Amino acid sequence: MTTCRQCGATSEGCEGLFEQLLALDHSRRPPWGPLHGLAVACFFLQHPAHPLAPRGNNERAWAFLHAYLAGGQRALDVATRAARAAGSNRQVRSRAEEVPVPERPAPTIFATTIADVAVDGTFPACGYEERVRRWAKDIVAAWTSDPNRGAGLP
Repeated sequence: MTTCRQCGATSEGCEGLFEQLLALDHSRRPPWGPLHGLAVACFFLQHPAHPLAPRGNNERAWAFLHAYLAGGQRALDVATRAARAAGSNRQVRSRAEEVPVPERPAPTIFATTIADVAVDGTFPACGYEERVRRWAKDIVAAWTSDPNRGAGLP
């Protein structure tokens, strides 16, 4: 077991879990496929140094989290379609982006990580959506809390 320097998870490795989650996401089967954009957004907001993470631009990920938390799957689908229509290099504008990304260094401790979502490393279907929702909520809480107090609500 190791402790991730980016998210604080104690696991066999966040990178391996992310690759496993992507394989499930790309199957396009529920419950994983429909939450692909949200899961990737969560991972990148916790792992901004990942080679595939957008550099210095968390607006799309932030918009996906807020869209889903405000309006569930339907709102996430709208945000995903808007992102695809806008292309990968343009900023997506949606009602969810009315909440700006906090201008601060990325937190390094989170109440929920990819290891928690993976449960036993397999991302079981039972309860997956609830675990991803908690992941998204806890990321928002960590990003919006006082950075001098650690993760959680202010």
